[in-house]
Amino acid sequence: MSTFEHWAKSLVCFFFLSTFMVFAQDSIPSPIVPDTIVIDTMAIDTIVIRKTQEKIKHIPRGVNLTNPVISFKRTKPLKDRYDRFRVPSFWTKENTFGLNISEAAFVNWNAGGDNAVSGLGFLKFVRNYKFRYVKWDNNIELRYGLNAQEGRKLRKSEDVIRLSSNLGYRRDTISNWYYSVQLNFNTQFSNGYKYPDRETPISRFMAPGYLLFGAGTSYISKNQKFNLYLSPLTMKSTFVLDQDLADKGSFGVEKAVLDDNGNVITPGENLLMELGILITHNWQVNLAKNVDMKSRLNLYTDYLNSFGNVDVDWELNLTLKVNKYIQTTIGTQMIYDDDILFDEVKNDDGTVIDPGEPKIQFKQVLAVGIAYDF
Repeated sequence: MSTFEHWAKSLVCFFFLSTFMVFAQDSIPSPIVPDTIVIDTMAIDTIVIRKTQEKIKHIPRGVNLTNPVISFKRTKPLKDRYDRFRVPSFWTKENTFGLNISEAAFVNWNAGGDNAVSGLGFLKFVRNYKFRYVKWDNNIELRYGLNAQEGRKLRKSEDVIRLSSNLGYRRDTISNWYYSVQLNFNTQFSNGYKYPDRETPISRFMAPGYLLFGAGTSYISKNQKFNLYLSPLTMKSTFVLDQDLADKGSFGVEKAVLDDNGNVITPGENLLMELGILITHNWQVNLAKNVDMKSRLNLYTDYLNSFGNVDVDWELNLTLKVNKYIQTTIGTQMIYDDDILFDEVKNDDGTVIDPGEPKIQFKQVLAVGIAYDF
């Protein structure tokens, strides 16, 4: 190869190499220069990536992008007190206090009449428990009334201590029938007299006192305003803790044995035990607006003594509410017990000729008063 050809080839190679280097240099990106933060003379390289927020193109109709304005001009105080959350309880309670007063006054009244004032106070406490298969009802009722009339001393018009408790169990949560055990207790606060005689009491505290305990079945409605209890086996205990009344054989207990001079040889019994059938019924119904009726019925007959002779205790009350606190009560009560005798006949020396006979006892009350639940 001649010298000219050698130089021509070298020139062509240099041309292609130069062109390749130019294009290669344009295709390689320039190096990224990082931001530099100097901390304690030590360089730390960080890469910051920034992205521009896109502008909202379509704004929904219900969106309010304006700044909220807080104003208290339209706020109002709470009318009712805020009730804190309380753990649900299976107990329900009722506490009632009441006072009924009736009065009659006369000034220069030509038709005649005596001034009189009557007062009746009562307390009622109810504690009921219900959860699934178990139901336990407890009721305590206390009533006491006095009557003052011009020209005579105070007289008792009402005297009741009543306690009842019923424990029931049912097989499922649908049925209203319960297997039940029931206890009832009745007595009075103070002495009772056959007025105008105030020397010889005819009844006292725990003379009589009645305790009924038995087992049976109960039908209780869902609203708990209807209760029917049937017991084929109930023990009735009659307490006469006043010995004078016990010696007389009051309220069916065995009376004392006396000698010819009237001296006590064997004291009278203080307790009479009976075993029989008990049916109780409690019913509460709303007859009209602000008019309620309550009925309580007890029926008892003894297996051993005069089976078929039924002791009856029926109380019916009609309550008319004027407002939350004022109410009018119309009440009746009928009692028949063959162990309570009337019209006893004695001879001149005090010997009892005729012990008397049982009679229907009836009481009617009309009173206006206040009742407060707490």
